Amino acid sequence: MVEDKEEKGKRRRPAWEEQPTRVGLTAKGAILGIALLAILFPIWIVLITSLSDAETVNRAGGLVVWPDGISFDAYRELLSGGEVSRAMMVSIGVTVIGTTFSMVVSVLAAYGLSRIGSLWHRGLLFTLLATMFFGGAGIIPTYLLVQSLGLMNTYAALILPMAVNVFNILVLRAFFMNVGQEIIDSARIDGAGEFRILWQMVLPLSRAVLAVISLFYAVAYWGNWFAGFIYINDQEKLPLQNVLQQIVLANERPAGMAQIIGTGQISSISVQTAVMILALLPVAILSPFVQRHFKKGMLIGAVKG
Repeated sequence: MVEDKEEKGKRRRPAWEEQPTRVGLTAKGAILGIALLAILFPIWIVLITSLSDAETVNRAGGLVVWPDGISFDAYRELLSGGEVSRAMMVSIGVTVIGTTFSMVVSVLAAYGLSRIGSLWHRGLLFTLLATMFFGGAGIIPTYLLVQSLGLMNTYAALILPMAVNVFNILVLRAFFMNVGQEIIDSARIDGAGEFRILWQMVLPLSRAVLAVISLFYAVAYWGNWFAGFIYINDQEKLPLQNVLQQIVLANERPAGMAQIIGTGQISSISVQTAVMILALLPVAILSPFVQRHFKKGMLIGAVKG
């Protein structure tokens, strides 16, 4: 009898593997619902305020919680040309070019490091790992390096200082190491070189992790405010995030809008919130398409190191 109880206790699964109770499911649902509401409610307020006219904003005393008519005047003026339109094009260009460049460099580095016995394999790998433990050189040395290379006030200054992320390279490397060696050996027997193996054999099997890492780089470039703040002096070369800071914090308005706002047709709060939505929109659109790759890309890429 005692032995049966002991055997039953040994076979009992850990608490996290047990089927949740009705109370547990209800509590989880309530907690997730509250967290979701806390995240979406501020976004809802910003969105509704950006779609409200000056009269509605004034009646609400600032931010609008419930819409009283929809007005696209703020978006129409922002996208009709001028500082915000130019800043958005700068951000889009930097994000597309920067993400492409970063992915090319990261994929080549990760594939080379995934081939055990490649040239300087161990030394390069430990060098990359050391940068993760000891961090970067710091703001001042990085600034002096960018200045000495003549990159100040250029679009390259928005891309090159953050072109490579060691963590992303290590995730790609771990994923590439999971590609069957027999596949690579068979391609090599057929006469394929390393670049052809990478392009035709490895990359098609790595779409999940490539999508995840691409999103990581794209979000980093799109939201990079600091590089524009310290490296760009020309107002016409500032990305959207820096123009957003000027509009929201310094209460500066895009060129050509001061007269329209002054007439009361568009509220300045509507303009500020409209710029916030424009800055958030690309990430909100891209994330659902990449979401299905997150679990596969990150978990499989973390099996080997």
